Amino acid sequence: MPTDAQRPPDTQRAVLQATVALHAAQPAAFEADAQARRLLVDTVGCALAGRHADEVRRLEAMLGACEPGDFSFPGGPSLGVQAGAQVLAMAATWDEACEGHALAHGRPGVPLVAALLPLALKRGASLGEFVDAFVLGYEVGARCGAWLRIRPGMHVDANWPALGVAAGVARLLGLGAEGIVQAIDIAACQLATSLYLPVAQGRTARNTYLGHSASLGLQAAFASAAGIDAPAGALAHYAATHAAAAAQPLPDAATLLLGDAYLKPFAAVRHVHYGATAARHIRARLADDTSGIRRIVLRVYDEAIVYCGNRAPRTPIQAQFSLSFGVAAMLRFGDVDPSVYAAPRFDDAELRRLEALVELQADADLTARQQRGATLTVTFDGDGGTHEHGVGTIAGDAAHPLDRAALAAKFTQYAALCTAHGVERASAMHFCDGVLDAPAATPLGTLWQRLAA
Repeated sequence: MPTDAQRPPDTQRAVLQATVALHAAQPAAFEADAQARRLLVDTVGCALAGRHADEVRRLEAMLGACEPGDFSFPGGPSLGVQAGAQVLAMAATWDEACEGHALAHGRPGVPLVAALLPLALKRGASLGEFVDAFVLGYEVGARCGAWLRIRPGMHVDANWPALGVAAGVARLLGLGAEGIVQAIDIAACQLATSLYLPVAQGRTARNTYLGHSASLGLQAAFASAAGIDAPAGALAHYAATHAAAAAQPLPDAATLLLGDAYLKPFAAVRHVHYGATAARHIRARLADDTSGIRRIVLRVYDEAIVYCGNRAPRTPIQAQFSLSFGVAAMLRFGDVDPSVYAAPRFDDAELRRLEALVELQADADLTARQQRGATLTVTFDGDGGTHEHGVGTIAGDAAHPLDRAALAAKFTQYAALCTAHGVERASAMHFCDGVLDAPAATPLGTLWQRLAA
């Protein structure tokens, strides 16, 4: 057992309890409500796009046959709540275009949407009820991510995100603060040790991780609602004995971490976005001609290299976690969207030549300051010289959020990607506008039906 000196400060647990108490007692504030709606739109768009993958559609069909229910994607089979949560979470993360949170070092929102949306539709919940549950769950999940840093060799997706799901689902079920904390502790008793290994080897097992978090959170919340209890301080015990817990105090309960959530303009891990953004600026000077490039150097903070140092990726998931691939794809095609992970672009000879040229260098200054950013230097043959561009703030950050037009454009593009069940632009815009603008009392089911119009 850990000694008192090894235990995390009581303030960490106290902040989480205060966060639960605050958001369980009142509807979401205006800023939180607006951001939650944006994340719902973006996550649903990513999930609709992810259904282009054969694996996702096969899982959807298999679970529909095994566990039919009241939830379905446009044109898809009926699914129960747990089945819908698993498919939605997997589909939303398939192309790595989904939300995230820098302080949490993960994505608290995807498994929350995955668990809450089928359940809210099943219960006939309003948009406002969904939002209130989402905000509470996100605030808990983001703080847990900041506290429960993972050990080397692990991946976050099947770990602490379940805690935010447990909290959000418990809120939707109508539990009070005590019951919500109980749900968190029930989930804390069984957090998974999810490995980074599938990413390194390019295996799609990683895409099942957020479904695990969604399922565990649902289970824990229903268990708490049924009166099942957990050891007092289970989460603190987990932090002390099984996590690489951070010692820094958590943001207080009144601080809205949801406001710092980022939405991605590109389909890649967030670490890749800094180099890709720099590459987009340099590409604008090339008149679409990359043939003269002879050297590419990317200087970036160390964490990005640790998690996204994959070279010559053989599979899409390796490429999504590859700094060099993201830079090369942007230089070659001018975008990093789901199309770069499919033939013919994925195997493009010029893309592969550029990727092989990229040199990754750790930026000691950024690393020491725990700051994200990148500098890209591209050298050309002949008189082309050298182009260099540095990036600190990127699109989607809290300081530079995607505006409504960019969010809607991404949603309509992604909603149409699945050739078998793509959503027409008019229906996609109808849903997007409804989620962003509808009164809180609007039934969520009414908005969801717009996608099938």
